[in-house]
Amino acid sequence: MESYLTPYQHCLLCGHQCGADRTVAPTGACGLGTDPLLASAGPHYGEEPELVGRHGSGTIFLAGCNLACRFCQNWEISQLRQGEPAGVDNLAGVMLRLERMGCHNVNLVTPTPWTPTLMEAVRRARDRGLAVPVVYNCGGYESPDALALCDGLVDVYMPDAKYSDGELAEACSGAPDYPDVNRAALREMHRQVGDLEVSGGVARKGLLVRHLVLPGQPRNTREVLEFIAAEISADTYVNLMDQYRPCYLAYALPGLDRRPTLKEYTAALAAARQLGLYRGFTA
Repeated sequence: MESYLTPYQHCLLCGHQCGADRTVAPTGACGLGTDPLLASAGPHYGEEPELVGRHGSGTIFLAGCNLACRFCQNWEISQLRQGEPAGVDNLAGVMLRLERMGCHNVNLVTPTPWTPTLMEAVRRARDRGLAVPVVYNCGGYESPDALALCDGLVDVYMPDAKYSDGELAEACSGAPDYPDVNRAALREMHRQVGDLEVSGGVARKGLLVRHLVLPGQPRNTREVLEFIAAEISADTYVNLMDQYRPCYLAYALPGLDRRPTLKEYTAALAAARQLGLYRGFTA
């Protein structure tokens, strides 16, 4: 067995810390094996402007997820796992192809369950000349073990910061300890790469945080932003996302069966401004 597969034998890659042996069979909290499931790959223009640039972000969409978000907008990929197994050398080739197409980066979407394989693919791609930044586009429920594998290989971290409330995190994503796990992950990501650095309008290195504004949850949003401003950096790039809509199983969640109002989103922007955050949004 190749050495990069070792972390899967007692998997501690995410906050669930289930310790499953995923080299034997798809198992554990995520129900996944060791070969990443590739859903699609290509230039993507729907990401943040600093990732898209002129020629797109080279996204590699991976099926499966370590979270069970009941409002997931990509549930066919994340929960139904609609993707094809892709080996490490195949993934390295995909990364190089995206660079040849002119993409400004290689953007690994939902990488957490597959971190050891993906980081080995990054190593092999770089040995073959990959020069564009690598983006780790994740749900923010990463363990120190996963992030240690990324240190020195990931240039841009783009985690979610979904929840400050454990009860809300359990109801929505099945992860009651999400706030603590997420805060530790954000600290470590920032330690590794610092604040977002942009050159020529394109992100080169650093931390970019996403927060989805949920309907009827102003306290959740404010507490997430308070943590970022006080304990990460007031220079953190924060994308306050307004695109929540009730998808997948969200209609069964009290209060989350509607979109946020303009007033709610405007209040989230105002809270960010009041806390001294200024990058990644306009108001």
